[in-house]
Amino acid sequence: KCRTGPLDIVFVIDSSRSVRPFEFETMRRFMMDIISSLDVGPNATRVGVIQYSSQVQNIFSLKTFFTRADMEKAINSIVPLAQGTMTGLAIQYAMNVAFTTQEGARPLHKKIPRIAIIVTDGRPQDRVTEVATQARNAGIEIYAVGIQRADMNSLRAMASPPLEEHVFLVESFELIQQFGQQFQDKLCGVDMCVEQEHGCQHSCVSTPGSFHCECNPGYRLNVDGKTCSPIDACADGRHGCQHQCVSARGSYSCRCRAGYYLNQDKRSCAMIDYCSFGNHSCQHECVSIPNGHYCRCRSGFTLQPDSRSCRANDLCNGVDHGCEFKCVSTEGSYRCVCPEGQQLQADGKACSKCGTGHIDLVMVIDGSKSVRPQNFELVKQFVNRIVDLLEVSPHGTRVGLVQYSSRVRTEFPLNKYHSADEIKKAVMEVEYMEKGTMTGLALKHMVEHSFSELEGARPLSHNVPRIGLVFTDGRSQDDISEWARRAKESGIVMFAVGVGKAVEEELRAIASEPVEQHFSYSVDFTTMTHLVENFKLNICPEEGKGEMEIRSPCECEALVQFQTNTVAVLQSLTEKNILWARSLAQMTARLEDLEKQIANKK
Repeated sequence: KCRTGPLDIVFVIDSSRSVRPFEFETMRRFMMDIISSLDVGPNATRVGVIQYSSQVQNIFSLKTFFTRADMEKAINSIVPLAQGTMTGLAIQYAMNVAFTTQEGARPLHKKIPRIAIIVTDGRPQDRVTEVATQARNAGIEIYAVGIQRADMNSLRAMASPPLEEHVFLVESFELIQQFGQQFQDKLCGVDMCVEQEHGCQHSCVSTPGSFHCECNPGYRLNVDGKTCSPIDACADGRHGCQHQCVSARGSYSCRCRAGYYLNQDKRSCAMIDYCSFGNHSCQHECVSIPNGHYCRCRSGFTLQPDSRSCRANDLCNGVDHGCEFKCVSTEGSYRCVCPEGQQLQADGKACSKCGTGHIDLVMVIDGSKSVRPQNFELVKQFVNRIVDLLEVSPHGTRVGLVQYSSRVRTEFPLNKYHSADEIKKAVMEVEYMEKGTMTGLALKHMVEHSFSELEGARPLSHNVPRIGLVFTDGRSQDDISEWARRAKESGIVMFAVGVGKAVEEELRAIASEPVEQHFSYSVDFTTMTHLVENFKLNICPEEGKGEMEIRSPCECEALVQFQTNTVAVLQSLTEKNILWARSLAQMTARLEDLEKQIANKK
């Protein structure tokens, strides 16, 4: 029973080739179930239906039909298009055509809600974020219903806020009908039974703009429309309804309590699996209960105050972890961490810097408008985490930074700064460019300029590794294959980092072999800091590489360094020997004391 007042509702149905015939039938049933709950009419709720694949087809507009029978007949006659999945194109059509007054939508000044219900089973093949934002700004409330293989990130990008009330992911087509019963609640509004004195003897039921009285099982409504009289249909107990028996015109029908749906036998009830709709946000386990759900953590974890996320029990306080610097509890386990600027060694416990080897590192970061200002600040923090791994100096590791969008800009070349602090300060002062995503143009700039000797790259004869790190959050608007190939052919070791809607195929094309060790991906910007761990062993060069290999061991600086290291080692050994001698003397004294005590007892 739908909300008070009229609505303009347009169903946007995915009929791509991935939707099989029997699955499309459940989508028809879903639409008809929703329509059956609406007060349909020219002055009440109007309904339109469009389907899409690689194109958009109008089935009927908001002004075409005003009876449920006509709408159901048109829905049953739909022939699926069975092509691609251009969801963005369908949203554009709904905004520019389906919700216009020419197609039957009421004028905006009448303040009749405009609602688009998008049902899809796959990932869009075009961009949806921008056009969905335009549609919402135009006054369209969007519900995104994903089935089975649908992409949750795309659903969230389309739907209206709050997302918890507008995004649904149903596990299978078989569940879409029972989900439809719950989805009807999202369209419900004022409860007229609460708003006014209804006078019903048993129970009051709200309808759009009004209400009516109903009687308990075993009773019938009298002619006054408010009081009830007992009947035998439900009262004799032979109806077989599991939950409730409802009298109707001398007969009866079964009804389920809230949180349950009626099975096909029309008598028994099954609990609705709220967890299967995919919008519960539970980190570990979701448990369905009547009228809702709750989150539960796995063994060894504790539910947090947000009632969704879980935190591992603090194992650092219960085991001998052996961490050199600090122990951090993780899910069911723990890990060792090091101070800023140091990295964890292979034993997982000791800490050290990246090493004495040298590299020329150029980081190429995406500054397109899809990144957004707050996320760009996280990207800069990510860059500085990489810098913390390195021993930056004029003769050691050099770092350059390039930003790109529709154009490319060198923020600072390899020979600009000579310490990690200078680089980190310069990174935080970088201004966000916005606009497009020309990744290919950025790769060209990196190959032709960033690794030139003019901008500070050491000559190839010095054997200093050249490393390029490309960061992007979306599909490139130009070709990347040519300059990705040239970069690797010129001796640059390429790393690719993707976030959010970054395309895996493009990341793999950029990355050097073996590809799995040279590209990383994170779902969103807030969780990408863990990717720094992936670069510790790959970016950090081996001891002794670079300019150190071509320096003469007879040079003064090398001799001084050798002498300093030797003295430090000898001093360490001397200190250890002194401690050992003291310990031995203490043990000898204790043995002599014990011998005296034994002799006295005898």
